[in-house]
Amino acid sequence: MEIIVKALQFFFSLSILVLVHEMGHYAMARLFKVRVEKFYIFFNPWFSLFKFRRGDTEYGMGWLPLGGYVKISGMIDESMDVEQMKEPPKPHEFRSKPAWQRLLIMIGGVLVNLLFAFFLYILILYAWGERYLPAENLRHGVVADSLFIDAGIQNGDVIFALDNKKVEDFGSIVATILLDEVATVQLRRGRDTLSIALPPAFRKNLLAASSKGFKRVTFLSPRHPYTGEIAQVQANSPGANAGLKARDRLLALDGQTFDYFDQATALIRSRAGNTLNATVLRDADTLRLHLPVGNDGLIGIYWNIKDDLVHAVHHYSFLAAIPAGCRTGVERVNGYLKQFKLFKDPEALKSMGGFIAIGNIFPDHWHWPSFWEMTALLSIVLGIMNLLPIPALDGGHVLFLCYELVTRRKPSDKFLERAQVAGMIFILALLVFANGNDIFKWITG
Repeated sequence: MEIIVKALQFFFSLSILVLVHEMGHYAMARLFKVRVEKFYIFFNPWFSLFKFRRGDTEYGMGWLPLGGYVKISGMIDESMDVEQMKEPPKPHEFRSKPAWQRLLIMIGGVLVNLLFAFFLYILILYAWGERYLPAENLRHGVVADSLFIDAGIQNGDVIFALDNKKVEDFGSIVATILLDEVATVQLRRGRDTLSIALPPAFRKNLLAASSKGFKRVTFLSPRHPYTGEIAQVQANSPGANAGLKARDRLLALDGQTFDYFDQATALIRSRAGNTLNATVLRDADTLRLHLPVGNDGLIGIYWNIKDDLVHAVHHYSFLAAIPAGCRTGVERVNGYLKQFKLFKDPEALKSMGGFIAIGNIFPDHWHWPSFWEMTALLSIVLGIMNLLPIPALDGGHVLFLCYELVTRRKPSDKFLERAQVAGMIFILALLVFANGNDIFKWITG
């Protein structure tokens, strides 16, 4: 069921973004009186799900959800309609228009994607506000992944600054370390204030760890006091076979009691493939159970963790949401552009994901604030990716138009045809690689 919910959100978001992007090209073409022959959401090789004609334009929906297109008269695009290009240019055709108008038609989709993202951020902040967990509010500190443990971070540390810059949002710590090349972490450990220098290879190892499997790795999470209460027991799990039930409380394991949940889970993992002696409180009765631990270090239970952390919520009036939403949009654009620096490391190629990875970023339940947040981010991604100077993408057309503006000469139609084919082959190979990464990670876990 979770997979279906994620897939539905992804499909709905993609449909909106494809429609918005193609509307940008369509609107610019109409503005400059260029004929649009087709307007399609998704591609339609061999057949369309539906189509209708109004005026000079055929509107429709294809069955292949890899994008969409508008077929603009007098332009070499995905349709590869080269016969049209052999005829003399007509006033309503793309090739008859000045270069600056053609440039605006080409970047229309990208502009609308970026504007749409900014618009969504404004509405999100106005409707739901901005909710985040201030790093200083982690009263019990963090639970660190082994990579951070090896770097000198300990469970219970309170991270308050990176390179001596105060951390506002706890959720931004890992991304900031990765994208801003952070060298030091400032933290409080008990009554001591420390500055930890990250190892030289830390960022590379962090990138490699994040791209190993399909499931997202939680490198840092808030630490919670231990109550021992079980929320759910998986059927046919070691815990279920031992007799554990929901609402039981694990008082002790092998005689050990705990202050924090991570201490209990660490002990359980250390006993993988063995058996624990569990002291369990059920209603008013205290039970002694032999609790086997799976070879994966799990016993098949979900803890009932009471979140006692205070989140910050900043509400905005509509007028205040406009500049705040624009700032958020600029931050997201800058953050995404910084990711391109990572590709100088071969490990970054392993982190490339396709449709499964994109769908996996949506929550496993329908939550409108998260849905629109993800849609806004994907709108930025779609806009920036389309600006890459690759033939068959908008950026490739822009590159050739810029060449024309500088040299005052148009590239030949034959060159544009070959460039379009080369670009389509490259993009197809990139899609196969990215989705192949998804499948490999899915299989290997």
